[in-house]
Amino acid sequence: MALRNIVKEGDPILTKVARSVLTFDEKLAELIDDMIETMKNADGCGLAAPQVGILKRVCVIDVGDGVIELVNPVIIDQKGEQREVEGCLSIPGKYGITVRPKQVTVRAQDRHGNTFTITGEDLKARALCHEIDHLNGILFKTHVIQYVDPEE
Repeated sequence: MALRNIVKEGDPILTKVARSVLTFDEKLAELIDDMIETMKNADGCGLAAPQVGILKRVCVIDVGDGVIELVNPVIIDQKGEQREVEGCLSIPGKYGITVRPKQVTVRAQDRHGNTFTITGEDLKARALCHEIDHLNGILFKTHVIQYVDPEE
C-alpha cells in the first residue's frame, strides 16, 4: 500500500465524469488499498478515485463503522432531507451546510466485481452522496447553502 497525493480544487480532473470499471484485477485492488490508506492518513471519511488523479468509478468510505469499498456505485433510492456541515479533502479549510438526502440506497460492486446494495442514513448517506458526486465531476460546493467557519 502507498499514500497517494490528494488532488486539490482547480485540477480539471475533479470536474470530469469518471469511467466505469470493467476489469476487476490486482491493479484495482491496489488502487482501493492505496485510497483507504490515503483517506485514513488524511483523517477523511471518504475518498473518490478522481481525488487521487484516477478517472475511475471507485470510492471508499469510513464513517466509523468500517471501510466500505464501492466500485461503479449508483444511487437507486433516496428519502428525506438533511442539512449538515460538509467538507472535502480536495478543498481543505472550506466547510458549508449542504442539503442532502437523509437516507440513500446505493448499488455497487466490490473489488471482485460482486454486486451489492447498501443503505446509509445521516453521515453515511452524506458520504455516499459526496463521493458519488466526485465520480460525476461534482464538488460539494454545488450543494452548499451557507458556508461556515470551522473555528466558530
